[in-house]
Amino acid sequence: MTKVTPFHIAFPVDDLAAARQFYGEFLGCPEGRSSDEWIDFDLFGHQIVAHLAPKKADDKHHNPVDGHAVPVPHFGVVLEWDTFQTFADRLKAAGVKFVIEPYIRFKGLVGEQATMFFLDPAGNALEFKAFRDMSQLFAK
Repeated sequence: MTKVTPFHIAFPVDDLAAARQFYGEFLGCPEGRSSDEWIDFDLFGHQIVAHLAPKKADDKHHNPVDGHAVPVPHFGVVLEWDTFQTFADRLKAAGVKFVIEPYIRFKGLVGEQATMFFLDPAGNALEFKAFRDMSQLFAK
């Protein structure tokens, strides 16, 4: 595995104030630069940018994975196992409506991982996951 460096992703939102509240206040992502059209956030050391864009017609897509309908597209972060558990507990306590509740997939198999999916206020799907053994991130 190569050294991991921060990724950058830009994604559409239809309300910057709602994005600022969700990512900045609710998820606790420190805010970086911003304008009237976009906001940078620090998501576990990665640069994510909410760009103001008009809402599109509902073109949601899902793929079946491990008995769940996984929303596509989605993005998120692979966390340390204990960090994932603490984050999931905080989201549950805050009443987050999960697309896929936190659970362990591939239990006892190569690639065993904890995962959860939820939506931001603009309907963007986020997945956070953790591997019990981080060396299995790309294992087949």
